[in-house]
Amino acid sequence: MTDKNNNSNETVAATTIDHTTTLLIDKHVEYIVKLGSKKDSFEYWVTEHIRMNGMYWGLSSLYLLKSLGNLDKNEILPWLLSCQKPNGGFGGNTSHDDHLLSTLSAVQILVQYDALDKIDINLVVNYVVKLQKEDGSFIGDQWGEVDTRFSYAAIMCLSLLKSLDKINTEKAVEYILSCQNFDGGFGSIPGAESHAGQIFTCVGALSILNKIDKIDIDKLGWWLSERQLPNGGLNGRPEKSSDVCYSWWVLSALSAINRLHWIDNDKLKNYILKCQDNETGGIADKPGDMPDVFHTFFGICGLSLMGYFKDQIESIDPVYALGTKTLQKLGLTLPWNKNL
Repeated sequence: MTDKNNNSNETVAATTIDHTTTLLIDKHVEYIVKLGSKKDSFEYWVTEHIRMNGMYWGLSSLYLLKSLGNLDKNEILPWLLSCQKPNGGFGGNTSHDDHLLSTLSAVQILVQYDALDKIDINLVVNYVVKLQKEDGSFIGDQWGEVDTRFSYAAIMCLSLLKSLDKINTEKAVEYILSCQNFDGGFGSIPGAESHAGQIFTCVGALSILNKIDKIDIDKLGWWLSERQLPNGGLNGRPEKSSDVCYSWWVLSALSAINRLHWIDNDKLKNYILKCQDNETGGIADKPGDMPDVFHTFFGICGLSLMGYFKDQIESIDPVYALGTKTLQKLGLTLPWNKNL
């Protein structure tokens, strides 16, 4: 009887907090830490194939909330290393094939844990290098799909491993620019519709390669700022509804081109806070929906990029999607951060 009353009191206490004005840090930390223990849930198994990405989102969320130590590094690293394949790439989980996206997430996790010495860096570099095609594009794995996401993943991964000289960066830039559209945005391949997620990857890759001057900044900034809706949230392309994840995809690109002030930051902050779950913790795509680690991470990222809750949230880099302090330890020069 006592336990039931305690649980009831905790629920009442949680729901009395005004989550539309308060960042529920303790709730979000608790939510993320518990995710790995829910092995009897549908959500756990339906995302089993992208566990590496999910681990990156969760760990990065905890880093931003100054709680990285709440997950056991000595449990995570052995699992991560078990996902590496003989060719150097990493799979989304131990029983899944290697892919460039999961390889990047693995490297990002290792960087956050200052544990790059746990892997054969040259083996990983060679894996990434072999995925570049003659036209400068990158495939995601042995099956040959091409996407600007993979260009970004490869370039960022090699930058973190300080091996950008191993690929043809000139051709990589040419291919990315071939994916730009008349409206200033970028698609997944040449001729594909402009999308905020693809814009993030292309702007990020060009920023790392110091080629951001190759695009029309104001035209792109206009397209991105047009993504804000009357409710304060952002969408990924015209005529779509708002979604918290674009608090990262759109804002990161705006930050990298120094146009973050072109949208109403206060309205977006309010939208993100409304998407918090004040019972379980976590952030959803839209107010009232179920939270997940993907939207939790990108919602917190958005708040960090806009400079809210500075005493409670670490600073995130808009290009590398890693903490600025983490990147400083690597000695990476980040010219776009001068604009933040």
